[in-house]
Amino acid sequence: MKKKALLLGLLASMLWSKSNAQQHSEQNHDKYVWPKDELVKQKLNKWQDIKFGLLMHWGTYSKWGIVESWSLCPEDEGWCERRGESSSNWYEYKKAYENLQTTFNPTQFTPEKWADAAQKAGMKYVVFTTKHHDGFCMFDSKYTNYKVTDAKSPFASNPKSNIAKEVFDAFRKKDFMVGAYFSKPDWNTPSYWWPYFPPKDRNVNYDPKKYPEKWQQFKDFTYNQIEELMTQYGKMDILWLDGGWVRPFESIDPTISWQKTIPYNQDIDMPRIAAMGRKNQPGLLVVDRTVSGEYENYVTPEQQIPDHYMPIPWETCMTMGGSWSYAHNDQYKSTRQLIHTLVDIVAKNGNLLLNVGPSPEGTWDNDVYNRMEEIGKWMTVNGESIYETKPAAPYRQAQWAFTQKGKATYITYLAKEDEKTLPATLVLPFKSVGKKGIIRILGESKALKGKEVADGISIIIPEKVRQNLTNQPAWVFKLQAE
Repeated sequence: MKKKALLLGLLASMLWSKSNAQQHSEQNHDKYVWPKDELVKQKLNKWQDIKFGLLMHWGTYSKWGIVESWSLCPEDEGWCERRGESSSNWYEYKKAYENLQTTFNPTQFTPEKWADAAQKAGMKYVVFTTKHHDGFCMFDSKYTNYKVTDAKSPFASNPKSNIAKEVFDAFRKKDFMVGAYFSKPDWNTPSYWWPYFPPKDRNVNYDPKKYPEKWQQFKDFTYNQIEELMTQYGKMDILWLDGGWVRPFESIDPTISWQKTIPYNQDIDMPRIAAMGRKNQPGLLVVDRTVSGEYENYVTPEQQIPDHYMPIPWETCMTMGGSWSYAHNDQYKSTRQLIHTLVDIVAKNGNLLLNVGPSPEGTWDNDVYNRMEEIGKWMTVNGESIYETKPAAPYRQAQWAFTQKGKATYITYLAKEDEKTLPATLVLPFKSVGKKGIIRILGESKALKGKEVADGISIIIPEKVRQNLTNQPAWVFKLQAE
């Protein structure tokens, strides 16, 4: 048993080291290229100021409550596992999966309700999945019949059948910045997974160098669909491209495990796509995820927060629950955890893009609405420590997070899980605010008295203030310099 335990411990250590090394590799963005286009710079600055956005993964896969698209991928990975009667035969499974188009009918779809809840939570931008890797379009593309607006879909007769358009319009009316998630790989179109060959993995199933005409068909198909989104869906702020294995071969980073398995050069001509996008949408932010360089205007660590401040534009995309797409009885993160996540990210110079997966009926779980409302209550009081702020050294330290705006420094005290009330005395880890400086806690108008000590500024918090601000996930102290 001891030998087995030792082996398990060594294995866990190796796996942790590999994961940790990959995380640090993905946080190393020496190849980041700052945009030169003035309109792109302006939009990037605006995006960095708004801090908090909503991502939605939604498609026919919500009918089964399974992981989005990945069960189609013939790789032996846990997230690709198939379920159901046809799971033992990939070809039958793919047919059954694609037949979900004929029953996907989200008659309770009301994007205005989503936009209202997101706005009240303090979110300022939205990114919506127009097409995931499975190729099913949640918009009215003329280049495929595998779409929600096709006659095969019972929702096609609904006035709101062009789902992406309805979502973008609803959020735009609430003054959100709007982004289109778009998968570069497409496992439905025959110019990516060519039926002549069986697919082996997530990648294109033929050598583009050997079959250049076939690859050109795919490049044109991709360009044309993105052009539809850039010309027919109103003002667009962000083109958020997923599927980072579709990339030029020379851009592969062999230190990242999933990238070193890419077998082919899958260059889809990003210069052409970006030029078209910005011609139609001046200042468009292009986010070619994980492909460092000119077309990754901000980087997007997934389901993780960098362990340190990063001086470049970045965004953590993270699920509110346990799944990107709708899952039956999903378990959602607590309000405390979500607010701590936002504060941590902002202190390190990032944005939080929080994901929700709508149900097959077109609704959100009640828990989602509850979390949104609770986050909104905290943001109403403390949002000034988030929006339009810059990180302040030391950024994150124990239970503290630091941001600044003008002459104001915000020091956020992150409550421990069982900590319902502020301590009666605290030492703020800050040198001085000067003789005429003012210290307040957001949510209370009366200034606090502070005394400089060796470790910072010692303050006494009146009992009335402590009771007024009980059961908060975090408390923010505002230090206004003279």
